Amino acid sequence: MTKIILSGCGGSMGRTVTACAAAHPEDYEIVAGIDVKGGEGFTYPVFSHPREIDREADVLVDFSNSSLLPSLLEFGKQRKIPLVLCTTGYSPEQTTAIRETSESIPVFTSGNMSIGVNLLIELAKQAAKVLGSDFDVEIVEMHHNRKLDAPSGTALMIADGISEALGEKMRYVYDRHSRRQPREKTEIGIQSLRGGTVVGEHKVVFAGPQEVVTISHSAQSREIFATGALHAAEFIQSRQPGLYRMSDLLK
Repeated sequence: MTKIILSGCGGSMGRTVTACAAAHPEDYEIVAGIDVKGGEGFTYPVFSHPREIDREADVLVDFSNSSLLPSLLEFGKQRKIPLVLCTTGYSPEQTTAIRETSESIPVFTSGNMSIGVNLLIELAKQAAKVLGSDFDVEIVEMHHNRKLDAPSGTALMIADGISEALGEKMRYVYDRHSRRQPREKTEIGIQSLRGGTVVGEHKVVFAGPQEVVTISHSAQSREIFATGALHAAEFIQSRQPGLYRMSDLLK
């Protein structure tokens, strides 16, 4: 059984993870939660800050906010507990801090915990290798109206994968309304849509001479992300220090 501390337990994803873990009591147990507002109605104690936690666990899973990252990294290093970071919107400095922390403890990070989305990324990388520079690349993502960061972490993961597959550093363009110039071959356009209760949709468009190739993924429920996070927690608890991603879990 994997014993989990759940950061962001009071949010919509935190509650979904709680429900998914409760459905598999033989595999997972959430022993404590973290929420800045505290919490009632949970089957486990909820703390407002990591330093207050007095429970033992195998791994910490985070679905909170990027602003909490420093305290989570410090907690992980002090307690020697692996981290599964599912939050998006990290700054370059925070990404560096995550990498440095992974030198002392196992850290699993992904902008999207869905197996389907990660398959999309692999397909997009393969398409980029085959189609090459003759095709322009555009990424369109849509999420619910309460999502804070734009573009989504998943959109950036897709763009990074395509850039890697093409073997050159592509420039990401988020807005063209103020630009009066033709599109350059070395750019990837990323557009963000926000509205309603959309869980998550991502579309990659390869537009070439007289043909267009489109790869897309649509998330129907938050459960796919919760299930992925639980699998990551089970995977990371027995690993050596290092930085792990969904591609490692899927091997």
